[in-house]
Amino acid sequence: MTSASSLSADKRDPGSSPPAFRNSYAQLPDRFYERIDANPVASPRLIRVNSALAEELGLDVDYLASPEGVAMLAGNKFPDSARPIALAYAGHQFGNFVPQLGDGRALLIGEVVDRNGTLRDLQLKGSGPTRFSRNGDGRAAIGPVLREYLVSEAMWALGIPTTRTLAAVTTGETVYRETRLPGAVLTRVAASHIRIGTFQYFAARQDAEALKTLADYTIERHFPQIAGQEQPYLGLLESVIAVQADLIARWMLVGFIHGVMNTDNMSISGETIDYGPCAFMDAYNPMTVFSSIDQLGRYAFANQPHVAVWNLARFAETLLPLLNDDQTKAIAQAEDALRQFQSRYEAAFHQGLRKKLGLLTEADTDIGLARDLFETMARNRADFTLTFRYLGDDIDSPEGTGLTRSLFANPAEFDLWATGWRQRLAQEPQHAMARRQAMMSVNPKYIPRNHRVEAVIKAAVESSDFTPFKELLSVLVRPFDEQPTMAQYAAPPEPHERVLQTFCGT
Repeated sequence: MTSASSLSADKRDPGSSPPAFRNSYAQLPDRFYERIDANPVASPRLIRVNSALAEELGLDVDYLASPEGVAMLAGNKFPDSARPIALAYAGHQFGNFVPQLGDGRALLIGEVVDRNGTLRDLQLKGSGPTRFSRNGDGRAAIGPVLREYLVSEAMWALGIPTTRTLAAVTTGETVYRETRLPGAVLTRVAASHIRIGTFQYFAARQDAEALKTLADYTIERHFPQIAGQEQPYLGLLESVIAVQADLIARWMLVGFIHGVMNTDNMSISGETIDYGPCAFMDAYNPMTVFSSIDQLGRYAFANQPHVAVWNLARFAETLLPLLNDDQTKAIAQAEDALRQFQSRYEAAFHQGLRKKLGLLTEADTDIGLARDLFETMARNRADFTLTFRYLGDDIDSPEGTGLTRSLFANPAEFDLWATGWRQRLAQEPQHAMARRQAMMSVNPKYIPRNHRVEAVIKAAVESSDFTPFKELLSVLVRPFDEQPTMAQYAAPPEPHERVLQTFCGT
């Protein structure tokens, strides 16, 4: 098998050392998790270590690339300081409540303190069965592992809060889905793995003690600034609403579709988590759905803000016993907090839209101008990413010319919209060159387009070739740079290249 990593075991520093894990979540009561021993795989081999992230976490890169490190990353053998556990949680899946889900193919092996003093989880995905596996094999195929590695690192490079990928390894074993596929394990890094569904797990059991313990732990870990407030649990609800409103706005500004916004897939910390049937839009259509299991479009692109509010309402329900002994008053407090989502979301989204259009000041007509652009893009199936990217190039172009109009089936419709946009730009104080630079810093040229990701997966599955993965990753971590030799990665798919469905991979 070809390894894409520039690291190799034989270059290991003899002084390299394993992580010194902390295990704060494992100190919570036993009903929060299941302790798990290693589930060894046959022949783990390293695909890639994310060296920059490892250094950010204060981890020894040489150790991670060594046989001992690869054994840890595969779930074969853990350092003495690790306390591997599978976390318990519940969740609403496509609107239907499931009282017990949990980590069915993942292990939290421990926590590390990064260079900024922040506690970060290390979790293995595809590490084997747990009591939460629900008859699953607990393993992962290479495709979902590479997809999550590529998309999560792309999201990080775009400045969007996200879990990240520390490493990927192959297992030397086969997993069975629709066909026989190579197995793999991904090491995910997160602020934590506490989900809305974690709170739902204990609320469904009417376990008030566990709910309070979980809320106190969450406040201490993620929102310590509210610990001393008169109503810290209301502060927790408002804080989670605020970070989720910002997160969803950021998704919408880059055309990202999560694909499976179940409550067990929403992180309390406000990070994007669980990259299953996710995708970035090519041609703009607000009702775009990629997930093969989302038959009714519940999690379509345009529905994401509405789903976020619905999920947050389920979170609020779990906190009602902590908000007030009087349920009527608790419900009123929760409803008041939930009403904050829309204004927070709109503020973040509208600010982002102005930046994407090159507007640094505010005018009452700005949002209408943006809405008109989206409607024109939808009618003409214009590419989401390149429309905004090319607007920056077109600032100095004479009206009616430029790259952007070439993306529209009827360029005259774009020309009509651009007339109003140029009139609005004329009211801005900054020079065109400064405006262009500002636009290029928020409008990416490169995103993990579906057809490119699928090509990477095909090469890995069919030929054990990780060179395409390595090259695409190198492009995606610099989404705003021009990268002339990699320009092909910016192009939308040709009709025969379009990927219309993505899959969870479980």
